[in-house]
Amino acid sequence: MDDHKDTAENSPGGEDQQDTSSHQHEHGEHDEAVAESDEQRVEQELLEDEAHPATAEGEALHEHHKHAGHEGEGDDHGSHEGHGEGHGGMHEGHEQMFRRRFFVSTLLSIPVLLYSPTLQEWLGFTVPTFPGSEWINPVFAVIVFAYGGIPFLQMAVPELKDRAPGMMTLISMAISVAFVYSLASVVFPTQSAFFWELVTLIDIMLLGHWIEMRSVRRASSAVDELAKLMPDTAERLTEDGETEEVPVSELSEGDLVLVRPGASVPADGVVEEGDSDVNESMITGESKPVSKEPGNEVIGGTINGDGSLRVRVGATGEETTLAGIMRLVEEAQQSKSKTQVLADRAAGWLFYVALGAAVVTAIAWTVAVSFDATVIERVVTVLVIACPHALGLAIPLVVAINTSLAARNGMLVRDRIAMEDARKLDAIIFDKTGTLTEGEHGVVDMATVDGVDKNDALALAAAVESDSEHMIARAIREAADERDLSAPDASSFEAIKGRGVRANVDGNEVYVGGPNLLSQLDSEVPGHLQRFADDAGENAQTVVYLVRDGELIAAFAMADVIREESFRVVDALHDLGIEVAMLTGDSQDVANAVADELGIDTVFAEVLPEDKDKKVQELQDQGKLVGMVGDGVNDAPALTRADVGIAIGSGTDVAVQSADVILVQNNPMDVVRLVKLSKASYRKMQENIVWAAGYNVFAIPLAAGVLAPIGILLSPAVGALLMSLSTVIVAVNAQLLRRVDLSIPELPSGTPSTEAQ
Repeated sequence: MDDHKDTAENSPGGEDQQDTSSHQHEHGEHDEAVAESDEQRVEQELLEDEAHPATAEGEALHEHHKHAGHEGEGDDHGSHEGHGEGHGGMHEGHEQMFRRRFFVSTLLSIPVLLYSPTLQEWLGFTVPTFPGSEWINPVFAVIVFAYGGIPFLQMAVPELKDRAPGMMTLISMAISVAFVYSLASVVFPTQSAFFWELVTLIDIMLLGHWIEMRSVRRASSAVDELAKLMPDTAERLTEDGETEEVPVSELSEGDLVLVRPGASVPADGVVEEGDSDVNESMITGESKPVSKEPGNEVIGGTINGDGSLRVRVGATGEETTLAGIMRLVEEAQQSKSKTQVLADRAAGWLFYVALGAAVVTAIAWTVAVSFDATVIERVVTVLVIACPHALGLAIPLVVAINTSLAARNGMLVRDRIAMEDARKLDAIIFDKTGTLTEGEHGVVDMATVDGVDKNDALALAAAVESDSEHMIARAIREAADERDLSAPDASSFEAIKGRGVRANVDGNEVYVGGPNLLSQLDSEVPGHLQRFADDAGENAQTVVYLVRDGELIAAFAMADVIREESFRVVDALHDLGIEVAMLTGDSQDVANAVADELGIDTVFAEVLPEDKDKKVQELQDQGKLVGMVGDGVNDAPALTRADVGIAIGSGTDVAVQSADVILVQNNPMDVVRLVKLSKASYRKMQENIVWAAGYNVFAIPLAAGVLAPIGILLSPAVGALLMSLSTVIVAVNAQLLRRVDLSIPELPSGTPSTEAQ
């Protein structure tokens, strides 16, 4: 044993250590090889994603979707490490790949440019020559083609397999023709090569792609930014009143959390204790902080002000408002507009136009000067000029900016085509209550038949409305509470859709409802109650009737104040040439009074919920493109029927499936902003298509050599420069959409005040 020990201790250079050292060295080489292999694999995946953008973005969005619900596994429980893995992460990977290849290829292109006889002649310089210097151009050009050009060929393969040639196919054709021809010139020295054109062409293509990925990544980061709003941890209050820090993913409905000053609200919920102002601008677009007190709802991801709040959690994960907003933004970014479909078709057509132009150019120049290097140069230039590089960026970049800009202004777009159609709307129908008006009714007057006390009638109405959550029911109950009236017990409560409610009170069958209820019950209205209703209608007040055992015994006048914003909205829409209509279940008198006050063009009154979509159809039958603005619940059929369905006031219910566009705030002014943004976005799409493809009308004939008789010819490199310049212009022009003015003019002096109503 000692001998063995001595041998081991006295053999520092023994075989065991050599084997270990050798193994470690081999292991290090293996690690380097694996790392290099992994990098190549990642780049290959990025190239495949670039060739199949729809699939790649879908997978990226799925990762975002998971993150919104904090479904990630591991110790971090929804940390922000995954925030960059969605749209931004995917495009950032593309951006870094093309950036790296651009700089490496550009560096390798310098020797080619320096040893190009053509450039030396043009610029009047010379460089030292040495044995073998004649191989600098072909060797470095081959390296640039293999490193910077091969990716374009790889991305063209799926286009050819799908028989849908596009941008990558055109780029691949151009650089392949240039590469093959230049190599042939090495074998046949009589032919002039254009290695410098080849490398600069590849460099410029890589630069254009890098700029494109950079622009798209920046514009498509809306979901990433939304995901960052939700904090990683929350302070949960325990039963003994202590706080414990837990991952947000561990919160459950009913938990009580402490939100300290300046902290993010970790989940949707209701304030139980504390007063503070909460910044909700990142969710609703409202710039002013919103005051919160016990009983008020708060939205996860918003920022608390100076006060401390204790919030009872109402929704977590996928159920939160923020998660719903993220889903809608994702849907909007995935959906295609009509203009995008047109741009995709244009790219396909441009391939065949370029191919045809190249064939005609080759034939014409061959006939004119015989087949030589000039013919190939003309063909290559035509193919380069025609590349729809900018066309592929023109619409998606505007869509991405439009979506994020809309989201920041409280407009969530679910259907891109509907967003695009908003610019063409001929008429917009507003649901009256809660949209054009405040939606908070109050009992301002009442009348009864002889022998019925007003307080008794109000208490009876409050009893019938005890189980209803309708705003009129709340107003009646509040009026009874203000008079300290005790409502009798009611049973067998039943809501009658669009008409009112009924219940049994002290053995009597009692109804409370509007004019539609009287039509159903075939009840006669006493003369003095009819006069009461007429007077109320003239004052834009809603009348609710109380019927006991088939006899009309009382009427209540309910006031619903017109919102100040409504005046500005109607005026602004009229300025945009859009007809404004109003739809309500209230009486014709009430509807007319509101319409006259606001200057509304068309009024639909006494409309039942199930008939609202028929009113939309009436305007559509007149050949009008119609938008419908409602609350997304009772108005679902009308929102679906409309050409553009707009759900308003859905701050905590963003997943309104019947609407095309959802306005987070209960603010009708956002409808005007929607139309203005739609018009501005469509204008940018049109401008970008002109910049992306319009220059081909002039450039392709120029590249083909129509001005060759007067000495004007475009080289392939200049053609690539023009194409990349159009890409830069498209990217910059799309970014200018961020400057669109979505403000609405202030009310002119003398506008009727709503305070007196």
